[in-house]
Amino acid sequence: MTGAAATIGGVASRRTPYPQAARQLLRETLFAAAREALQRRAWSEITMADVATAAGVSRQTLYNEFGSRDEFALALVIHEGERFMDGVDAAVREHFDDPRAAVTAAFETFLRTAGEDPLVRIVISDDGAGGMLPFVTTQGMPVVQWATARLTATIEEGWPQAPPEKARLLAEALVRLAISHVTAPGEAPAATAASTSELLGPFIDEALGTSG
Repeated sequence: MTGAAATIGGVASRRTPYPQAARQLLRETLFAAAREALQRRAWSEITMADVATAAGVSRQTLYNEFGSRDEFALALVIHEGERFMDGVDAAVREHFDDPRAAVTAAFETFLRTAGEDPLVRIVISDDGAGGMLPFVTTQGMPVVQWATARLTATIEEGWPQAPPEKARLLAEALVRLAISHVTAPGEAPAATAASTSELLGPFIDEALGTSG
C-alpha cells in the first residue's frame, strides 16, 4: 500500500500544476487564433479584440497575459520560432561529430522549414504595411537574443571544449544570417547553407576546437 501510494504520489508530483497548465493552454489558444487571423488579414488590420474574440476570451484577459499588442506579436514570433529551433537543434545533434556538417544541416533545416511555413511567407512578403516584419528585423533583437541563447546552449553541449564567447558569437552569426536569408531569400536552402558553412568554416574549426 505504501509502495502504491508512493508511486501515485510520484506520478502526481510530475504533473504540471493546474495554474501553469491553464496558462499554457490560454497562450496556445491565443497564438492559434492570431495565426489563423493572419491567414486572412495583415497584422496591421488585426486588433487585440479580434484575437481575444477568436480565442473565446475577453480582451482584458489577453492584455493581462501579454501587456500590449507589440508584446503579444513578439511572443507570437518567438512561439512560431520554437518549431524552427526544434528542427535546428535536432540537425545539430545529428552531426556532433562534424561541426561544419552540423552548421550546414542546421542552416538548411531552418531555411527550408521557414520557406514552407504559411505564416513566415506572410511575414516576408510584407511590404512594410503589414506590421509584422519589424518583429524579426528592426525590432527583432529579443528574437535574436532568444534564438542565440538556445543555439549557444546546443553548441556548448555538443562541443564543451569551445570557449563560451566563441560559441555565443558563432550562434549569433548563424541566427542573424538565417533571419537575413529568410527575409530576403536568394539561392535554394541547400546552396545557401553550403555557402554559409564554407564562409564560416575557418571560424567554426577554431571556435569548436577542430582545427589542426
